[in-house]
Amino acid sequence: MGEMVAGIALGPSVLGLLLPQTTAFLFPPNSLTTLGVFSQVGVVLFMFVVGAELDLEHVRERAATAIMVSHVGIVVPFLLGAALSLILYASVATPGTSFTAFALFMGIAMSITAFPVLARILQDRGLSETPLGSTALACASIDDVTAWCILAFVVAVTKSSGFAGTILTFGLTLLFIIVMLLLIKPRLEKLINRRIADVKYSKIMMAGILAFVLSCAWFTETVGIHALFGGFLAGVVMPSTAAVQTFLKEKIESFSAAALLPLFFVFTGLRTQIALLNDWWGWLMCLAIIVVAIAGKLGGSMLMARWTRMSWRDSFSLGVLMNTRGLVELVVLNIGYDLGILSPRIFVMMVIMALATTFMTAPLLALAKVGKAQ
Repeated sequence: MGEMVAGIALGPSVLGLLLPQTTAFLFPPNSLTTLGVFSQVGVVLFMFVVGAELDLEHVRERAATAIMVSHVGIVVPFLLGAALSLILYASVATPGTSFTAFALFMGIAMSITAFPVLARILQDRGLSETPLGSTALACASIDDVTAWCILAFVVAVTKSSGFAGTILTFGLTLLFIIVMLLLIKPRLEKLINRRIADVKYSKIMMAGILAFVLSCAWFTETVGIHALFGGFLAGVVMPSTAAVQTFLKEKIESFSAAALLPLFFVFTGLRTQIALLNDWWGWLMCLAIIVVAIAGKLGGSMLMARWTRMSWRDSFSLGVLMNTRGLVELVVLNIGYDLGILSPRIFVMMVIMALATTFMTAPLLALAKVGKAQ
């Protein structure tokens, strides 16, 4: 959260407003392309780590509750976001953007749960090994996979030039997923598990994994969906053994988090112009987005969890955790901005929503007296 706020502070909303010459000196226009490239590489590696951290055991242990809660936690906010777009489209959509693309993207942006942030909150509060924590991780895992598949569909529809182009994109994407899961994954497990413990192969392993991740990202970008989907799927097919997870955290996640992800926050901050909300109508729309996001994600997940016979306190806590959006939401919003679906004005509103829904997680968990903050 500190990095998210710092990125916005470095942009035109704070530093650019107080010291515009300093902002122009730090981030000249000709540097933004390079900054954008490095930030995208950082996010691809981040999504790779997210995919690698998915634990299918959590899903199997609590499959029934996880599937129902996660899918209601996607469908309800998706429908509410699409319905809200009926009001927002005329005033804040980018000129030339079709209503279908805008509504689909608003729906998926409302449906996101930040799996890495949720996992770290559970760890900090000592909830990772509890029934609530296991259920939350299972729900977030299914939510992540489903949401990214839907996002790939939305991006394909938006970028395709016609029906034939859309079918081709879907066909190539489906083929890519099948090849990755059925052919690449078993071979990777044999290859990596055999060499991961040997120190002399560590540099070769790291170079090979990075090449594999970037190749997957390049392929998905080329066929018409976003590069981040390729990075995410590359992580999913990685072996889930403790040795591999430790290797990825030490060699890739630490570098990405320390050197590249901060560039993404800065890049997002440079796009976030809070001054665009310069009237009461803009702030009212922003408030409506926040309310709809909370009602759809927290409310929908909580009620479905209660329907599966969880206690009210655990149901509320699960809804609060699923409502956490964090960095993953910013990734999705930047995709919409790059595609021209989100205008700068609606982009600012959605960034504020991401901040608000993430900030409220810890206080609401404390209110429910769940876990213990470390």
